[in-house]
Amino acid sequence: MSRFLSEAPDPRALDPDVPGPDRGPLGVLLVNLGTPDEPTPSAVRRYLGEFLSDPRVVELPAALWQVILRLFILTRRPSAIAPKYAQIWLDRGSPLMVYSRDLADAVAASLRDRGLDTRVELAMRYGRPALPAALESLRAAGCGRILVVPMYPQYSASTTATVVDAVAAHLARLRHQPTLRFLDRFPTSDVYVDALHRSVRAHWDQAGKPDRLLLSFHGLPQRVVRKGDPYFRDCMRTARALRERLGADGERLHVAFQSRFGAEAWLQPYTQPTLEAWGRDGVGTVDLMCPGFLADCLETLEEIDMGCREAFLEAGGRAFRYIPCLNADPDWARDFAGLIADNLAGWK
Repeated sequence: MSRFLSEAPDPRALDPDVPGPDRGPLGVLLVNLGTPDEPTPSAVRRYLGEFLSDPRVVELPAALWQVILRLFILTRRPSAIAPKYAQIWLDRGSPLMVYSRDLADAVAASLRDRGLDTRVELAMRYGRPALPAALESLRAAGCGRILVVPMYPQYSASTTATVVDAVAAHLARLRHQPTLRFLDRFPTSDVYVDALHRSVRAHWDQAGKPDRLLLSFHGLPQRVVRKGDPYFRDCMRTARALRERLGADGERLHVAFQSRFGAEAWLQPYTQPTLEAWGRDGVGTVDLMCPGFLADCLETLEEIDMGCREAFLEAGGRAFRYIPCLNADPDWARDFAGLIADNLAGWK
């Protein structure tokens, strides 16, 4: 059996007068993490099985981890997590999918408005739409040059690098590989930090300023950072850039890390214990935003806006106000398209 994907014969490959793939439209592949297809235990089990089997996500010996995953985690967690997905599910589907799709559509429209001949596809690293299928869709559209954009502003081996791995694995099966570029991070990009700043200011103009503004980033095991993962540095660079952009109000800004899993130490301070301590200490109003997520999802809507809200108020806090992710905000979509266009430069 050939190691390469089966493809129909292409007589153009024997014709030197046929234009090469550098004459076709430019491909843009937006990649987010993924989501179950529906809020049911079986769908959650399929999704978690793929997600947690990635050695970039869980850095344990595969033989040991697969026993733990199959015998303990996948037999218990899907039934516990599915109702949480059901709480946040939208009429159009998973929030992460809905907002990611809307952003991809808005980016595609903005790139067209800029006069760029582009094709934009959305993929999920785990689940559907599958990354290989999205790449093949771009190739079928004649895209011989593709910019891959992981939808993670801060780089981590457990997120961004997995996208690179998956793209490379698919290309390893092709005879004629497209030319690739990666936009691997943008933690201090002006358009990204400006979008965060606009979001905060718009919220404050409507609701007033809080006692404190907490930026909650997804957590990561401390041992991974000590081994060289740049994620913590990127998160703190984002926080510093937004603090500077806020001027004197930057003093209100604090940073914490959420979604800890397992018994080992993760990046600290942890989000929920921080909020509980603030509530006990008499901090009245807290605004919270999750700048590491471009689209609202289970971790922002259920864990933060529901679970952390309840924990803060029960600890004595007066008001908890969640500032949504950038999602498909029109100004952000336009500026994100501009960032993508900058990374397409030279291919125009």
